[in-house]
Amino acid sequence: QVQLVESGGASVQPGGSLRLSCAASRIPFAVYDMGWYRQAPGKQRELVATITTTGSTNYVASVKGRFTISRDNAKNMVFLQLNSLKPEDTAVYYCKAENARLGTNYWGQGTQVTVSS
Repeated sequence: QVQLVESGGASVQPGGSLRLSCAASRIPFAVYDMGWYRQAPGKQRELVATITTTGSTNYVASVKGRFTISRDNAKNMVFLQLNSLKPEDTAVYYCKAENARLGTNYWGQGTQVTVSS
């Protein structure tokens, strides 16, 4: 079975940092665009950052300059470095794999990030 497993979420103070990881299993990872999404209580799930198969990245405006997405195809993993965290970053963060040509996408179960004093 295809599996995406996120880890690294925690409770931190404003200004702190976290590194989220997503490990993919049983998919041809290198041909999937990867993304990080987040969902706060009472809000829609939103796209945070994406990285394509060729390494091109995009970020939602609210995290530009603070978050960095990266991938390691040899390890079938994608990462999200979160710096200068703010309370409004509090959410469950989800990993997504997508291949538009194959018409397939997969989601992880999420990892909780809480930013509070």
